[in-house]
Amino acid sequence: MSSAPRPPATNHARDALIQLLSMRGMGPRRLGLLLDGFGTPEAAVAAPTRQWRELGLPESVCHAAPDADKCDAIHAWLAASDRHQLIGRNDPGFPERLRELPDAPATLFCRGRIAALHDPQLAIVGSRTPTTGGRQNAFAFAEHLASQGLTITSGLALGVDSAAHRGALAAGGVTVAVLGSGPDRIYPPENEALAGEIVAGGGLVVSEWLPGTGPKRGHFPRRNRLISGLSHGVLVVEASLKSGSLITARLAGEQARDVFAIPGSIHNPLARGCHQLIREGAKLVETGRDVLEELAPALDAYLPPVPPRAGPDDRDTTAPGPADADTATLDPDQQRILDLLGYDPQPADRLIEASGLTAAEVSSILLMLELAGQVATLPGGLYARTS
Repeated sequence: MSSAPRPPATNHARDALIQLLSMRGMGPRRLGLLLDGFGTPEAAVAAPTRQWRELGLPESVCHAAPDADKCDAIHAWLAASDRHQLIGRNDPGFPERLRELPDAPATLFCRGRIAALHDPQLAIVGSRTPTTGGRQNAFAFAEHLASQGLTITSGLALGVDSAAHRGALAAGGVTVAVLGSGPDRIYPPENEALAGEIVAGGGLVVSEWLPGTGPKRGHFPRRNRLISGLSHGVLVVEASLKSGSLITARLAGEQARDVFAIPGSIHNPLARGCHQLIREGAKLVETGRDVLEELAPALDAYLPPVPPRAGPDDRDTTAPGPADADTATLDPDQQRILDLLGYDPQPADRLIEASGLTAAEVSSILLMLELAGQVATLPGGLYARTS
């Protein structure tokens, strides 16, 4: 038996797992070693120190004892709701798509319908500060694809993530949010209500971090591997060349998941990450059917059949995209500015020069069009049509 103050044996797998989680210096990698080495948390708790040492665990961990405060915090979170659950990598309910990863999480804290972990999933990710068109695309693609039976997975961040979650909810579909913080620390806090809507809608909020763990920069790349790992594919809506969404896409490629990207204007810095992904082999996506066609062979048991295209010019009439602008009420000058904008972002100076109007007139027109939802302001003093 153990020769050090190690956790006492227990017949309850969850309690044993909590004891292991609470030990000083444990960490997810070391806990994974124990679960893989002994098969169950009860067996790991009951094993002698010598066997822990043989797995390569340091003496400080082999001789550690459970932290009572951490144990209490985990128990308190689990007791707070029957929707709060903890599952280990050896648990039958653990998602197989995560279990097969070389860096699979040792545990998952789940809030909501745990069966959502096993749904056919598509990740939708992108910029935290998208253009209006990018936000609309994220919402519309999620809404359309959720209506076809896909669960939409994302990271609950502001911008594209939030729009994707909301789009799935708008379709009456299911969405999964993966956190870079503990299950009780919704980040950003502005999305606390959205997290509640996800759970109420039959979805799931999931984290590998202990309750009480705040968001840290290093957590988000680890969070991203779970977003891609749970999914059959990753759709990047808008991303700069330094965006964390490109990390998710790279991880998806390493995990043999499909990668999709929506192209954009060559003048939009938030399209450059998507263009890079397309150059590297990501599938260029213009409609929801582009995604469904690619995923259909693997998910034909879950999704309705994708109708064949009638020809090379056949368009998916259910393709997501911003609604057509109501231009019937525009005066001639407003219509002129809207036409001059085209579909590439433009600075106000160029619009002034091309229209022959004064700076004050163009500024006023742009403001009116923005209030009408037909024009959006972009970084760098640029303006773009939203429809």
